[in-house]
Amino acid sequence: MAVITISRQFGAGGRTLGKMVANKLGYGFYDNELIQMVAEKAKVSKTWVESMEKEAGGTFQRFITGLVSRSLVDRILSGERGYMDEEIYVDMLQKVITKLSEEDNAVIVGRGGQYILQGRPDVFHVLLVSAFEDRISFMEKHYNMSYKQAHQAVSADDRRRVNLYRKFGQQDYEKPGLYHVVLNMSLFDLDKACSLLLKLARS
Repeated sequence: MAVITISRQFGAGGRTLGKMVANKLGYGFYDNELIQMVAEKAKVSKTWVESMEKEAGGTFQRFITGLVSRSLVDRILSGERGYMDEEIYVDMLQKVITKLSEEDNAVIVGRGGQYILQGRPDVFHVLLVSAFEDRISFMEKHYNMSYKQAHQAVSADDRRRVNLYRKFGQQDYEKPGLYHVVLNMSLFDLDKACSLLLKLARS
């Protein structure tokens, strides 16, 4: 199997570019789809996993250690009454991404794919970066946001991303040495970036 992982700063176009590359190669595409897959494996609701990702770090930890009503936890959990905490989340995510990489040609966006599949000869790792203002402009253009909405979204997701990678015990997620290629999307448009990744993947 062949896999491309795309890590990105929020607003650098990772999901959009990932879809383009997957469509051109005929690969499966996995981004938010991973949330549903983790939820099914852990037997919890999709909402529970989404909350896990949004509240990555201290807030969620306080949530599961009893400072928030257990009845709220019960309402979030699916009828099968599965359970998830940060450790289970990371374990499920690793298992889901590893299984995908073994069963399908895939483009996987975010969620630590560059760590989980590190060192695999059949996996190609990409990092997308972009200037903060360019990321805001991307969100305005592609997601119909106002400048204020885009600014808040980019800022909030930057913080969420830091917390998410702390779950993996990693803080070097933008270190170039983790990736086969780093693209500065302030200097590339999506079509040129897609063309480059297709050439690299096919080679």
